[in-house]
Amino acid sequence: MNRHQFLLSSDSIHIQKQSKMFRFLVVLAFAAVTLGDHPAPHYAPAPKYHEPVYKEEPKPYAYQYAVKDDYSGANFNAQETADGKAVVGSYQVALPDGRLQTVSYTADHYNGYVADVKYEGTPVYPEAKPYAPAPAYKAAPAYKPAPAYHA
Repeated sequence: MNRHQFLLSSDSIHIQKQSKMFRFLVVLAFAAVTLGDHPAPHYAPAPKYHEPVYKEEPKPYAYQYAVKDDYSGANFNAQETADGKAVVGSYQVALPDGRLQTVSYTADHYNGYVADVKYEGTPVYPEAKPYAPAPAYKAAPAYKPAPAYHA
């Protein structure tokens, strides 16, 4: 190969490389124009949270209940009414000592909770047994293994 042919072949390689680079740049420019034509998506900020508002209107109510169980000895009752401004009620409990405890109460925003406690009857306590110490603890006999026989 002479010098002139070598120069021509190296020039054609150089032109081919330039041609490939030019095509790459054209494709890259086309992609940039195509993708750059659309602005970035815009997202709205999240909506603000608003605490729900509840109307706190006074609601009148009334209830009562009673339990009397001869088997277990449970004996109590309660009743309560409210007009929206004040609560009035009472409850009774049969105490284990035989008395009846009655609690009458009122509650409002001005005076708070005011209770009147009354007891009916005389307390009765079981007769106390004299103290007797528990029997002394005796340890279990120590374990002694059976003798071993060797043949």
